[in-house]
Amino acid sequence: MATPRRPGAARKSTKKGPTKGSGGQHRKSLAGRGPTPKAEDRTWHKSYKPTQQRQQRNTRSRHKDETVAGRNPVVEALRSDIPARALHVAPRLEMDERVKEALKLAAERGIPVMETTRIELDRMTNEANHQGMALQVPPYEYEDGVTVADRLMQEWDKGYLRTPPLLIALDSITDPRNLGAIIRSASAFDAHGVVVPARRSVGVTATAWKTSAGAAARVPVSQVSNLNNALVEYKKLGYFVLGLDGDGDQSLPGLPLATDPICLVVGSEGKGLSRLVREHCDQIVSIPIASEMESLNASMAVGISLYEIAVARAGGRGD
Repeated sequence: MATPRRPGAARKSTKKGPTKGSGGQHRKSLAGRGPTPKAEDRTWHKSYKPTQQRQQRNTRSRHKDETVAGRNPVVEALRSDIPARALHVAPRLEMDERVKEALKLAAERGIPVMETTRIELDRMTNEANHQGMALQVPPYEYEDGVTVADRLMQEWDKGYLRTPPLLIALDSITDPRNLGAIIRSASAFDAHGVVVPARRSVGVTATAWKTSAGAAARVPVSQVSNLNNALVEYKKLGYFVLGLDGDGDQSLPGLPLATDPICLVVGSEGKGLSRLVREHCDQIVSIPIASEMESLNASMAVGISLYEIAVARAGGRGD
């Protein structure tokens, strides 16, 4: 008795022999797909997400705005003309004189005032004591340090500058308060700019802006990828590179090169100038101090040096 078939069932042929081909229509499917991508590049792989998150964090860290937190710091920052994207204020914030002044200064400068929850303020300020107020500060935009030095020298040659170009370069200084104080001294004594390395060095942060007391808006800060290479280029442009160090062979009073184009290099208080930077200096200049003192703070040493240079350029102490 024959076995009944269910409706729609098809019997597979068991006949051996040649079968009908595709005529080459499926040839592309046989082609290789190239080398296997790395695990972190495959969207379906477990390594992909952490890699993407790291890249996003790195991007945010390079371009992340800073914040000045707290009522007194915000008011001081606004008084010193620090650039700002927005003033963030907590809802139902208790008004006092500092809050009123911050709101007034923000309105005068056209800075948006945004109502921001305290939880969000905690996140923005990394849990700082913000007192319900934070100022959002954009990243500083640096010019190239060699380009700035070249432009200053051209302006001096054409008679556009009142005094020879004077730059201050920082070697391994990491304290933003030192940078802010140096910028302030540069503004006081007619220096034309400050130069910072791109790595292992302080940059223009909100703290540096605040310490400069507004001078950062007047004195440009430029950046170089490698300080030693930049010093070589400065010397080619016609600058004399002078390093500040306690054991220098040239005492600061009566500095012979004071009336020439100068790049003044200062190192950190603890380590001083690095070996390679010293080798690129035309002179190492020292400031006479009492024997009981081991060294001067970097910003103080720059301020004293700039004063002496300004006196020499003015024609003497009596002017």
